[in-house]
Amino acid sequence: MYTATTPEFEVIKAGNALAREEVARFLARNGLGIDNDIEQFIAARYQRQLVACTGIAGNTLKCIAVDAGWRGTSLSLTLIHEAELLAAQNGEHQLFLFTRPDNVKSFRGCGFYPLVTIENCAALMENTPVGIHRYCSQLRRHHFVPGQNTGAIVMNANPFTLGHQYLIEHAASRCDWLHVFVVQEDVSAFSFKERFAMVKDGSRHLQNVTVHPGSAYIISRGTFPGYFLKDKQVIDKAYAAIDLMLFRSFIAPALNINHRFVGTEPFCPLTAEYNRAMHRWLEDEACSAARISVHEIERRTDGNNVPVSASAVRRLLDENKLTAASRMVPATTRAFLNKEVQHQPCLSEPMSAAV
Repeated sequence: MYTATTPEFEVIKAGNALAREEVARFLARNGLGIDNDIEQFIAARYQRQLVACTGIAGNTLKCIAVDAGWRGTSLSLTLIHEAELLAAQNGEHQLFLFTRPDNVKSFRGCGFYPLVTIENCAALMENTPVGIHRYCSQLRRHHFVPGQNTGAIVMNANPFTLGHQYLIEHAASRCDWLHVFVVQEDVSAFSFKERFAMVKDGSRHLQNVTVHPGSAYIISRGTFPGYFLKDKQVIDKAYAAIDLMLFRSFIAPALNINHRFVGTEPFCPLTAEYNRAMHRWLEDEACSAARISVHEIERRTDGNNVPVSASAVRRLLDENKLTAASRMVPATTRAFLNKEVQHQPCLSEPMSAAV
């Protein structure tokens, strides 16, 4: 164990190919992979050798590793502190960390607090003990509406289609009040600002609907880490479990949500699996948090009996078929597309987080 000398720290930008490769090799020696969305690394060196590192991707710390010879020293604490300082310089003060459950105790010692732990799989931690409670308190203070049946939808709306509008209308008709959360991370073809505006405009005619900007507590699949989970199926299951249990344990109780609505998914196996995960994690009676009933609503179809999807709209727009795309969206979205979409070079997107 090294204790006599303090390592030196440096910032490595992800665009530095040689340094990134060195970090990748170090992580591999410690049984970890590397996530592609990392923007910067904090690296610790001792006698020029890499002995620890952590990656920063927006508001999330990832790819954290300490050489075996340095474990048990104060290096982990210093490493996390250096990463927090760099993140703060980037404007990120509320930080999250995904790790294995057996590392939770170590990261608690670094000032992170567990939010959700999925046994033998993954844990989500935050660098404050009050962040989630502050957010939920604000939700309840500003948006709580009493009622026996309160519903929720989480959507990406990339863009907002007639299918999305149908889902909201159907859910609103079955609830005293409906809360619609728009995924906030900008990992989609349309920006969050654009998507949020489309959802608000497209549901303005409904009197019992509140459209919320998503938050850091509604997790995007596009930013969920995979560096410590090697199997793709395990990564997807961990993502779904953490996202849904975060919703069930914190967000739903704040607004008394007891119903969750989602459209059926005939095209994407990944999203269809997420829908199945909803039933498991939101309806399980063994969970201490209140049960949430899951309702899968059959998707609206077009004139050819084909389910309307945002991906189909994006494909048509990529092919400059604006007229065909316009037939699959409400008038509020058409107005937006006519003004904005023609200026975007490509609307293909990475994997999204929700419908």
